[in-house]
Amino acid sequence: MSKIAWMKYLLPALLLTTTAFAAGTADVKVGTGVEKYEVVGASDTFTVAPNTRIYAATKLSGVEPGTVTVVWSKDGKEVSKTELKVPRATYRTHAYRTFRAGDTGAWTAKVVGADGTELASSSFQVTVSS
Repeated sequence: MSKIAWMKYLLPALLLTTTAFAAGTADVKVGTGVEKYEVVGASDTFTVAPNTRIYAATKLSGVEPGTVTVVWSKDGKEVSKTELKVPRATYRTHAYRTFRAGDTGAWTAKVVGADGTELASSSFQVTVSS
């Protein structure tokens, strides 16, 4: 097989690999704290006192250095955003939200890349007790 014929097959595979790498992947877990870059107290349901933080710990790989945003949504409506710096392609980071009276409901923490692509999300239920 000639070098040109061989390149016809290799080039599309390289382009697909490069595109997949640029998109990146993420894993996000929510919990009551973060220790050594890992979430602690992970759950999909939380009963908390007012003014309690819930953390979204994110493990990123294959992302472009820059920023990602954690979008906090309650009952399907965006409530707040936390922008996080990402200095390298593989990185662990976290954001938190303080839950207050009136924050009881179905929540989602969604990690979004700088280009607006959703990288990961985690849904959970919060009950704020008085």
